[in-house]
Amino acid sequence: MRIPIYQVDAFTSQLFAGNPAAVCPLEQWLPDATLALIAAENNLSETAYFVEAQNGYELRWFTPTVEVDLCGHATLASAWVLFHELGFSGPAISFHTKSGELIVERKGEMLEMDFPARPPQPVAVDPQLLPALGGNPTTVLASHDYLVEYGSEAEVRALEPNFSALAKVDHFAVIVTAKGDTVDFVSRFFAPGQGVPEDPVTGRAHTTLTPYWAEKLGKDVLHARQVSKRGGEVYCQMRGDRVRLAGRAALFLRGEIALNGHAALR
Repeated sequence: MRIPIYQVDAFTSQLFAGNPAAVCPLEQWLPDATLALIAAENNLSETAYFVEAQNGYELRWFTPTVEVDLCGHATLASAWVLFHELGFSGPAISFHTKSGELIVERKGEMLEMDFPARPPQPVAVDPQLLPALGGNPTTVLASHDYLVEYGSEAEVRALEPNFSALAKVDHFAVIVTAKGDTVDFVSRFFAPGQGVPEDPVTGRAHTTLTPYWAEKLGKDVLHARQVSKRGGEVYCQMRGDRVRLAGRAALFLRGEIALNGHAALR
């Protein structure tokens, strides 16, 4: 068996920036163990798999260690592959996922994703969190992930978390954020407990960041930058209880995975 594979840098128009995702179109679902092994072998923050279904595509995402319920950059990358490599000619793609239906539309040079908003709320804070992060945050809230606000972009950029300690906190991941110097807000995203110490650019995080900063800044359209080493830009918009996230992508490679005779297929 040979499986097509594409590697796409998402939330950037330039190679070697943004967030790289592997994308594997499948004719039918393989065993979960096989999907997990491929994702571990790819060793990227996410590997996306999709299978054509009625009225769209079923889509799943795997880190090197776990399957996740929502991933923005690998959804963007999957849509880019369908539009630019596999000849999808419609204006929008419908993905059926563990987080419900996700729509991705062409918007000029960008692709725009429609995701459920995950606004953060006050929460009892794990006592391991702040010592593991460092710095002097001003606010700690949480949705599916912790959201920790700092007083400046410089503080967010300077953080050097203790990843072994951060892996033990009681939420899936940690978003750190601050008002931006040249954009509306900046962020970083840490998920060491899920096999991703720092994710370069995270669509999932912006389903929480967008409602937070939209309320705080009093505006529904925002320009964001994730200030990881690779970096990337996300264009965000609140639409009721949904979030629109737009970005560009660039193809790094196309190839195939050879699984002939592997025990995981049986």
